[in-house]
Amino acid sequence: MTGTNPAPVSRPAVPGMAARFPWRLARALAWGPRQADRAAVRWTVNGMTWAGALLVLASAVIHLRLWADGGYQEIAVIGPLFLAQGVAGILLAVALGVFRRLGLMLAGSAILAATAVGLLISANVGLFGYQESLAVPYAGMSLVVEFAGAALLGAAAAIVLASRPWRPLAYSRRVWPPEA
Repeated sequence: MTGTNPAPVSRPAVPGMAARFPWRLARALAWGPRQADRAAVRWTVNGMTWAGALLVLASAVIHLRLWADGGYQEIAVIGPLFLAQGVAGILLAVALGVFRRLGLMLAGSAILAATAVGLLISANVGLFGYQESLAVPYAGMSLVVEFAGAALLGAAAAIVLASRPWRPLAYSRRVWPPEA
């Protein structure tokens, strides 16, 4: 290049940064309230996670009850989704109550929010060829349980993230002074 139009200078990548990312992500998703430095933060996150686990369980029970007694098992795609949400919800609630890890908090929040949004979409425009109504049994209770649980678990995850010390990924290696 000429002196008037220099080539863009890129920063050298940290060796192995891309290879280390999955391991760092897995370690971050395993964070929990135990790593918080203050007892008040640990108690708060534990309480929020246990309450969120109970709301995940409540949502699962609602879906299993509707699948078993409400006639949803006859609906082509929605019926198996209700059964899957019920079984997965019970397993997730137990895992949340026992382990209380960031990844489980995020998964619980996402599942509850997706379930509530799915009900709203089904009630307003239809979903998989099925039009739901918000006047059916448990629809209102399901929306309250799912949105409250999603918010609670999302807040618990945010507290866990905020209570951890952060280092930028690209600067995690010691550069200066050089190691001897």
